[in-house]
Amino acid sequence: MGFDDAVRRSKEMLDVVLDGIDSGEAREALAKQTVIDFDEHFTPGLTRYRKSVTEAGDFAAIEWTGEGSIVYDAKGREWIDCLGGYGIYSLGIRNPEVIAAVRAQMDRNPMPTQELLDPFKAMLCALLAEIAPGDMQNVFVANSGTESIEGAMKIARVHTGRPGFVVAEAAFHGKTLGALSLMGKPAFREAVEPLLSPVWRVPFGDAAAVDAILRDHATQVAAVVMEPIQGEAGAVVPPEDFWPSLRAICDRYGVLLIADEVQTGLGRTGKLWGVDHWDVAPDIITSAKALGGGVMPIGAVAGRAEIWRSLEPNPFLHTSTFGGNPLACAAAIAAIHVILRDQLWERADRIGTRFVEALTDMADRYPRVLSGVRGRGLLLGMMFPDNETGYKVASGLFRRGVLVAGTQVSATTIRIEPALTIPEDLVEETIGRLDEALAELASA
Repeated sequence: MGFDDAVRRSKEMLDVVLDGIDSGEAREALAKQTVIDFDEHFTPGLTRYRKSVTEAGDFAAIEWTGEGSIVYDAKGREWIDCLGGYGIYSLGIRNPEVIAAVRAQMDRNPMPTQELLDPFKAMLCALLAEIAPGDMQNVFVANSGTESIEGAMKIARVHTGRPGFVVAEAAFHGKTLGALSLMGKPAFREAVEPLLSPVWRVPFGDAAAVDAILRDHATQVAAVVMEPIQGEAGAVVPPEDFWPSLRAICDRYGVLLIADEVQTGLGRTGKLWGVDHWDVAPDIITSAKALGGGVMPIGAVAGRAEIWRSLEPNPFLHTSTFGGNPLACAAAIAAIHVILRDQLWERADRIGTRFVEALTDMADRYPRVLSGVRGRGLLLGMMFPDNETGYKVASGLFRRGVLVAGTQVSATTIRIEPALTIPEDLVEETIGRLDEALAELASA
């Protein structure tokens, strides 16, 4: 089999990686080829849902670079980033302290041998145990939020000897087969069923419904798995007594409580952890997204020592080739340091309050367009009367140079999820452009 064409093509690709693009013609060619490659070699049909293709004008907006809360496409067009990579850019794009840590480790050793002990994985586990809520002592480091959920589910089953889970309607915990079993949106589950079972679903925020299930099925349930604030469902905040009630109910029935902090953790909601809003310590907690500082993919699952001892007879029961690699751990250590040093959860609370005040005022002025706002900190959702209105607002903001997006569970909610470090002048600029987009729709 000959690979001459692949050698030539890979060399052309590598030249773009190493040297970039320096002409308008090359940029246009890159844009066209990117759309072709997405359609023919990635997932067919995906590009038709991207504003970067449908709203970008003459040719598609191809992501190229960024800094802080500004992202640039290959043509040099810029957007204020109020999407934050669905939560990965809590420290902004290309945070210099995180990049410096990763570069230092890259020069030292990018990947582990798997046999020698990696000090940076050990450091990160100790650091996460120190800052996690409650008396968490042990940590497993993974590559993503979904993998963290998979690990949490697996550890819960091993520790309890039970197969089942209680989850919330409209929940989002990931799309691998195990995590997908907890998914709230049937459209994501049905094509690949049967999935793990048994799984019981309750309305988010309804502690009495959880109690009713455990009253009859506690001997089958390993854990109750909940997001402190539902992210993909549209920044849904539960009643104030929900998490304290969950803790008491799980204790009563001897069931583990797992907090999915993949999106809410590390300052996003105005507290270091989402559960800190209610002073609740879960048995197991998952983290990802912001953990890599917007530079490396990484996730983690932490829990109480008593639970982790269940793995001691076979410590190879849950392992990963790339999970906890030194590049990712270096990024996470740097990211945690910046978040703690600068107490960025306090800034998220303050900037989030400003957004809520402005959006509440707009909802009063444009009630036919904007129904309201909800969420905590900088995990906010603008609510619209229907999908069409939400899409029009997101498109209007895209054309005005602001990136936002809907959620994968609730298309009538558009998220506002910028960096916790977003400059205040960009906050005001975003508010002004949003007002323009809403006014345009209201007058149509």
